[in-house]
Formats: sequence, structure tokens, C-alpha cells
Amino acid sequence: MGSVGSEKTVTGWAAKDASGVLSPYTYTLRKTGPEDVVIKVLYCGICHTDIHQTKNHLGMSKYPMVPGHEVVGEVVEVGSQVSKFRVGETVGAGCIVGSCRECGPCKSNIEQYCNKRIWSYNDVYTDGNPTQGGFASAMVVDQNIHVKTNRFVVRIPPGLAPEQAAPLLCAGVTVYSPLKHFGLADSGLRGGILGLGGVGHMGVKIAKAMGHRVTVISSSNKKRAEAMDHLGADAYLVSTDEAQMARAIDSLDYIIDTVPVFHPLEPYLSLLKVQGKLILMGVINQPLQFVSPMVILGRKTISGSFIGSIDETQEMLEFCEKKGLTSMIEIVKLDKVNEALERLERNDVRYRFVVDVAGRRVEP
Repeated sequence: MGSVGSEKTVTGWAAKDASGVLSPYTYTLRKTGPEDVVIKVLYCGICHTDIHQTKNHLGMSKYPMVPGHEVVGEVVEVGSQVSKFRVGETVGAGCIVGSCRECGPCKSNIEQYCNKRIWSYNDVYTDGNPTQGGFASAMVVDQNIHVKTNRFVVRIPPGLAPEQAAPLLCAGVTVYSPLKHFGLADSGLRGGILGLGGVGHMGVKIAKAMGHRVTVISSSNKKRAEAMDHLGADAYLVSTDEAQMARAIDSLDYIIDTVPVFHPLEPYLSLLKVQGKLILMGVINQPLQFVSPMVILGRKTISGSFIGSIDETQEMLEFCEKKGLTSMIEIVKLDKVNEALERLERNDVRYRFVVDVAGRRVEP
């Protein structure tokens, strides 16, 4: 990987064009700065965002691109001013590796809303070089000693297996953050999880661990057994069944909407109690629809939430360790990453792929 303090040559798997097909790619990491942490990547989760970016679905992709933003690894080098982390520790890095540190969101420790945030990959770092993600042997991440919290590295608690922790850095904090922010962490609440994928399945687990009565909402009965028997949901609601939906009117305190495709909101707004909250998480490039009385007549709220802060990520990891929460994962070797991406695009995974980047495990 190169000598200490020098630029480091690493090998990753990169998309070279909008086909999204990944292949080996050798590149150079920046020289370790005084506030940098060098991470040997052990595991990296796969997210739908990786497909959108590698295939240029958003029209902003730059190639060659090494994806991966759910990174867990071992500290192999620290800068001269790093005091929070030591060589040998297990740490994580998520969607963001930089921000301006001067705007309102940054000063409020919600740097994910900074307009100058720097993504883990498919972006440009402050030195002008492209950022590359976790489908690679190593990453350099800035801990930023000038703030009280860990920017942009988190510590993986000892009670969490590193492969289990990887999806939590995106899917886990994405549901944990709004539950905390919107005052929905108290026990006894009734919550709905709309869509049972990588984010949705963690929504069920985290909400249940907070003491909520959780209803999974899906368009068919296909995932009923999974939701009820394996994830521990309390109820299952088929959104295409008008009778079921009618019986569930005014029954939920909140709904976490993870669906990433266009869908009308009225059917789900009707499920909310007075002052209930519908929290959007799916990235959709079409306007969503609802009639205003659905909101006005119940003082209901439609809001959104985007991943979570570094503080929330650390808090979420410690919560999952305390509650014994794990994500449902399938581990794949790095040379099988293209097959995993194809399967993910077909929704053929329960519920998150994790790439064994360092080759520590025998393929299941």
C-alpha cells in the first residue's frame, strides 16, 4: 500500500463507463495529512445508490469511479495530529468525507445537509483529486480534529461484527436519524415502514428495538412471512387491499417511506393519526401527489430525511450494539461484485450485500 506518510497505490474495482460494470483499477491515494486516518478496507456494503452512480442514472457520474460508501476497516496509519483513533482499531466511513465546516448545518453537527458536502466517491476532494469509495483496498479519511465530534470517521463498537456494521453506516442511520430528530424514539408509538428493502428492514428492527408497534406496508403479500416471522413486525398491511387500508385509517403515529419510485401519498396519509408524520427517504425524480386536505385536516406533516450526521451514526452504532441488532446480509467476494449489483437491481437480496474486500471469509 506504500510507505507511511507517502502517497499510496491501491487497487479498487471501478466503473469505467455508464455500463456500470466494475473492473480492477489502480490509483493513488493522497499523502496522509496531519488529521487523516488511513483505513485498510475490510468490508463494504452495497447500496442502490451505487447502481445509480455507476450507471449515471443521475447524469452526474465521472469515470473511472470506485463506488462504496458503507466502509468498515482497520486503521493502519494516523496523521500526526490524530488523537481519537489508533492503529489497529476498527472504524467506519459513510457517505460523506468532507464538508465546509462553516455553514449552519456544519456548525449544528448535521453536516449531511451542508451544500458543500463531499461524497465518499464520484466527487472532488479539497485537494482537487477525485474521491473514490470502499470497493478498494484502502481509503484516507479526514477525522477533523478542529471539532468536538468525529469527522468523518466513526468507531465500530466491539460488540458489532465488522461485516454487520457496514450496512448500518447508510441503511441503519438513515432510519435512526429521523426517528430521533422528529421525537419518535419513545416507546409505545405505532409506526409504519413503507417498503421492505435494505433501509426498510433496518427500519423494522430499529423501531422495534425502540419499543414501537411496527406495521410493514407493502403492495403485495409476498414479504409477509419475512416481515412477521423473521423481522418481528407486529402487523402487515397490503396497500392494494382497500379493505385492509380502510381498517387501518388513523392508526399510525408515523410512516417511514422508503419507496424509491413514484407513488401517490394519499393512501398513506390517511393511515396517520392527527399530527402524524410521513417521512420520505426514497429518491424520486417525479413530483409526488397529494391533496392538501389530507394534511390540513389532521395537522399532518410530510417531511424528508437524508442519511444522518456523524454524531448520529456513532450513536446509532452504539444503540445497535446495546440492543443486539444486526442487519440481514449476504457476503460476497470482491470479484463477484458485478453479480451482486445485478442481483440488487433485480431486488434479489435479503436485504443487503456486503463485499468482503479483504478476502477474510470463505464465500458462503
